[in-house]
This record gives sequence, C-alpha cells and structure tokens, in this order.
Amino acid sequence: MVCYKPGRRARLFYRTRVHHGRPGERKGLGWADCRDLLAAAHAQLDGGRLVLVWDRLNIHVQAEMIGFLAAHADWVSVVLLPTYAPEINPVEGVWSHLKRTVLANLAARDIDQVHRTVKQGLKRMQYRPGLIVGFLAGTGLAWEGL
Repeated sequence: MVCYKPGRRARLFYRTRVHHGRPGERKGLGWADCRDLLAAAHAQLDGGRLVLVWDRLNIHVQAEMIGFLAAHADWVSVVLLPTYAPEINPVEGVWSHLKRTVLANLAARDIDQVHRTVKQGLKRMQYRPGLIVGFLAGTGLAWEGL
C-alpha cells in the first residue's frame, strides 16, 4: 500500500505471504490480512483519515471487507478504480520496480529466497520516499503540494 499526504513523506506499507503448496495453506492474502494492514497503516499514520484508491481485487470487494469499511467509515473511505486500470494504480509501480531491480537477475534456489528478496526490496523502497512519489507521478495522478 502506498500512502501520500501533502506535506508529509510518502510511505509504503506491505505484508507478504509465502505459499509452499501445503494442504490447507492460503495461496494469497485474504480480506483479514488486508484489514490488518489498513489498521496498521492507520495507527502508524497518527490515526489520520485514509482514503483508499483501490482496484477491484476480490478481497477489496468481499462482503467482510465492505462490512469492515462501513464499520470504520469515521477513518477510512474508498474510491474504486475502473475494473482494469493498472496505469493509474501507483502500486503497479512498486511491482514493476521490484521486477526491474531486485528480481531482475535472481536465480532463486527456492520460494523462500524469492520471498526474502522481495521483502528486502520492499524494505529498501520504504527508505526512498522520492521513489514512492514517483509511482504516483507515473500514473498522471497528483495532489497539490505533494
């Protein structure tokens, strides 16, 4: 999740999950993981209001997530992107950057090495707010004074 607020540094929040193919193991993040990420971002951003600009990923429009958002409408609201619009989604810039940098020439021995490399790349991005602002600039969207 990329976060922007005029006058403040851009922020990147993330959670990762590794799928090893074990029976009953989740393959990806669920709505509860997304909820927890939102709550963590809200807390780290000094309890400020969040306006989510979301693609229509299934967990974003799942009934439980919609219920959570409705129950917390005092600090979070959602603007949905068109059905398929990666060109105006700043998070796509995060993944593109990872693929062109830390993952570009990776010859991983196993999925855990890929996971570690992705987490290291994301962690490095957290310390480069100018890069995170660039992901927003790449969409053509902008806020005054960012």
